[in-house]
Amino acid sequence: MPKPSCLLQRPLRGIIPPLVTPLSGPDRLDVPGFEKLIDHVLNGGCSGVFVLGSTGEAPALSYQLRREVIQRACDRVSGRVPVLVGITDTAVVEAVRLGNVAAECGASAVVSAPPYYFHLGQADLLRHAEILTREIELPLFLYNMPQLTKLSYEPETVLEAAAIPGVVGIKDSSGDLMYLNRVLRLLREKPDFTVLIGPEELLAQAVLLGVHGGIAGGSNAWPELFVQLYNEAFRGNLDGVRLIQRRVIEASERIYRLNDEPTSYTRGMKCVLGVLGICSDLPASPLAPISAQDRETVRAHLAVIDAIPT
Repeated sequence: MPKPSCLLQRPLRGIIPPLVTPLSGPDRLDVPGFEKLIDHVLNGGCSGVFVLGSTGEAPALSYQLRREVIQRACDRVSGRVPVLVGITDTAVVEAVRLGNVAAECGASAVVSAPPYYFHLGQADLLRHAEILTREIELPLFLYNMPQLTKLSYEPETVLEAAAIPGVVGIKDSSGDLMYLNRVLRLLREKPDFTVLIGPEELLAQAVLLGVHGGIAGGSNAWPELFVQLYNEAFRGNLDGVRLIQRRVIEASERIYRLNDEPTSYTRGMKCVLGVLGICSDLPASPLAPISAQDRETVRAHLAVIDAIPT
């Protein structure tokens, strides 16, 4: 019998952190750290949590560990806010299995990017959404992440998908505000369809355009800051937005770009949480453990970021 979940607000508004997956070793969850992280973001005023996304390194985790993450997240949140679960997979049957685990554990919705590897057409992407909503008893958010999947939901496809029973929103991580604006225009007759943005440096601009909220990686570390930024943008307070945005941009420049490695964002975000004493900073294999030098660099950057007034 599925556990009760937190009712999903339509549209879902606010800041929903894409939680990192703290690890204590290969294929082992840092359970105390994960629970502390969840409490940290909820105490910061976030409107939900999103597990097993890109920031959560989901494709690098075993299915067994992914199931444990879902179970422990739902147990710790305990219905306080919606729990969104990433189920992206190259095999539809595995996505469905994970979605059913999410339903059994009491999650509120699932999130899926297109199956990456093969080049799929827009009709294939719609068929994928239809299969997931038919086989999983949870609402579905589309996840537009063309940088990693090499596939993108065309705005017209998003509109068609919004007519599928069970498809309730989209998280767009393309970083393309023109694309986002086209999606919003097409969906203007569907006010309960949630549109969320991923890239946090664009959060304020996107909210001013009409986006309902953000799945911002930085809210793992600074939940209050991102909730404040969202609230100021939602109210249209441009002076407040400009002030808070300074810290957000500084974090993006300093923390997520420790070096030229393509994994710098993941390692930087985890390193921040380790330095703050929230959870383990071990990245998923095959990434190397974070060095002592990187920790000291992050520690110095945090001092600069925290000194910026908001």
